[in-house]
Amino acid sequence: MATNRITIPLDPQTAKAYRGARPAQKKKMQALVSLWLRDLAAEKPATLHHILDGVSAKAVQRGLTPKILDALLKGA
Repeated sequence: MATNRITIPLDPQTAKAYRGARPAQKKKMQALVSLWLRDLAAEKPATLHHILDGVSAKAVQRGLTPKILDALLKGA
């Protein structure tokens, strides 16, 4: 498989761990990062509607009712 080089800023501890890894370990790290980045790029960004639905569901799970929300919105 053809490869391309990119530069990714890392914290010093992570960079040191990579530099100190054996070639076989580096190959595994590269494969994992490649798969992770590919998965991230394939994900569809969340829409505002989707985010608000999630926030609403969590609020209901935590006990928010329409009555409580109405009181909060009215400043009671």
